[in-house]
Amino acid sequence: MMDRTLLARRRSFVPLGAQSAVWRLDGVLLVAVTGLCVISTLLVWSSTRTWAPGSTGLVKKHMLNLAIGATLCGAVAMVDHRLLRAYAPVVYLATLAGLGLVVTPVGTTVNGSHSWIMLGGGFAFQPSEFAKLGLVLMLAMLLAQPMEGSDRPRGLDVFLGLVAAAVSMGLVMLQPDLGTTLVLMVITAGALIIGGVRKRWIFLLVMIGVAGAAAVWFLDLLEPYQIARFTAFLDPSVDPRGVGYNSTQALIAIGSGQLFGKGLLDGGQTMGRFVPEQHTDFIFTVAGEEFGFLGSVTVVILLGVVLLRGLQIARQCEDRFGTLVAGTIVCWLAFQSFVNIGMTVGIMPITGLPLPFVSYGGTSTFANLIAIGLLQSIRVRGAQ
Repeated sequence: MMDRTLLARRRSFVPLGAQSAVWRLDGVLLVAVTGLCVISTLLVWSSTRTWAPGSTGLVKKHMLNLAIGATLCGAVAMVDHRLLRAYAPVVYLATLAGLGLVVTPVGTTVNGSHSWIMLGGGFAFQPSEFAKLGLVLMLAMLLAQPMEGSDRPRGLDVFLGLVAAAVSMGLVMLQPDLGTTLVLMVITAGALIIGGVRKRWIFLLVMIGVAGAAAVWFLDLLEPYQIARFTAFLDPSVDPRGVGYNSTQALIAIGSGQLFGKGLLDGGQTMGRFVPEQHTDFIFTVAGEEFGFLGSVTVVILLGVVLLRGLQIARQCEDRFGTLVAGTIVCWLAFQSFVNIGMTVGIMPITGLPLPFVSYGGTSTFANLIAIGLLQSIRVRGAQ
């Protein structure tokens, strides 16, 4: 008689019909992400319409990006996440190839960071955004197989995971992109903790992080604009018209919205473009000025719902690979959301990280929505 465990495993890989898969999707997660995308469209429209009166070019491009991202999200959600385990090395190596191209003459510098590849037609590609997805899948693949007789991953797999993370972070730091490097560190730490590795590995990761930070500082690997951002964080008043300008104007914009905001399209700071990059890194200031405290809290609540649903999906998943993927995605989105909102209210240094699902951007939008597709795939098949 066929072993019951083998039979159950085979049964668990029976493909679901499209209609059955749709009914298993997490509706709350879908509504929360949709709400953030709608708010994002309004904020991008408000923050870019004064660049050229009557022009809607950027908001149209943003809506196109959202449509492409939603398509990618749906496609990934229909794929059995367990099948992706076999292709994790391919995805990871593809992201490394993209990061490698950036540091060649093919790459382009934008805002001091050599992180982009121009595609023509006004479109650009940022491989470091997909590097987050590649590392999530690679770490989950390596840490999903526990040692025999234990629920902990093998030491060799942990070591290989750290090597994979170090290679990705090293290529990103060559750009240099400190913000994305920090996100990759958080993804790595989250995967190790969720994977149940021994404490000595966590300690080793912390030591590597401290040593890396010290090397970056003492070897003068930071660009002048990055040092200026830390200076402004420590004391924004030191140069309110120079390095402290962004932080000062962001606080003014958010504070001026008070409780109910000035209304969509009526923000003085937004219309006057006093806050730099207000449609990307500082888009939360537009929400604060035009929608007020209540509008800002709404954005935070919707982000919180996304994170809580992600944690619920990770908890209910019955296979380690799915749990690791879902858990590390939550770590990634939580850290990036905290840093982005924190830098607009003065509790975090400016790092250039976009606000997930809200900031304008093509590659970041695609990566975020693909991550949601992975969560939905795990939700659909992880608890069969």
